[in-house]
Amino acid sequence: MNDEIFDSLLESVKQADGIIQGKLKASRTKTFAEPEVKAIRAKTGLSQVRFANVIGVSKRTLENWEQGRRHPTGPAKALLKILDADPHYALKTLSG
Repeated sequence: MNDEIFDSLLESVKQADGIIQGKLKASRTKTFAEPEVKAIRAKTGLSQVRFANVIGVSKRTLENWEQGRRHPTGPAKALLKILDADPHYALKTLSG
């Protein structure tokens, strides 16, 4: 690695550290909308109990998502995105 590339990478690391420590502001940020869980469930036509069972969460968790008290994360968020895009095929696949 030549000195120019190394210096550029080192500067990037220093900037990232400054952002993490709150000393610098990020030049750009990306935000993603939270999934509209109730609307996604409505697309499937399932009750809360059945929808919760299909996606592998408790009814209480689903209620919290639908009422905005909590938000899905990780795999649950990805699964909801798939259900939103193609509810028929997603349900067919999840049902086996």
